[in-house]
Amino acid sequence: MKYEELYLAFLIYFNRDRDYFECHEVMEELWLARERDPLYKGLLQVAVGLFHFRDGNVRGSLKMLRSAAAKLADYPADSLGIDLGKLRGEVERYVQRLARYHEQTFDYYDLTIEIRDPELARAVEEASSKVKANAPLQLKRQRGPKHELRGKNRT
Repeated sequence: MKYEELYLAFLIYFNRDRDYFECHEVMEELWLARERDPLYKGLLQVAVGLFHFRDGNVRGSLKMLRSAAAKLADYPADSLGIDLGKLRGEVERYVQRLARYHEQTFDYYDLTIEIRDPELARAVEEASSKVKANAPLQLKRQRGPKHELRGKNRT
């Protein structure tokens, strides 16, 4: 199976760099190209949920991860060359912990998407030298040029 460059970049940003902002950017582009496929939207929302929690936005993280878990629920455990079942379980555990966060806080932690398909693993390895890490890593929400353009279009 041939994997799309944007998907490879998503996995690299997710697993290697933990750059969930950039994960969102590349996966949003792929999601739109794939006619808003819910599987890609679910993966996008996992990244956004982690980004929010790392930034201290518990409510936003819970909302995104809950939505991601729901979107990913109907797909086979081995979708897209990854262990989607494992990721789904980890997202569900995150949701459970976030739902009780006001009672029992916990420190942010990253998730890793386990690659099961050897062909995908090779493609990610080859692409990793071409996908440059963003420095510095964007850890906080901020409005970029895309959002500035949206604001100019409003009257």
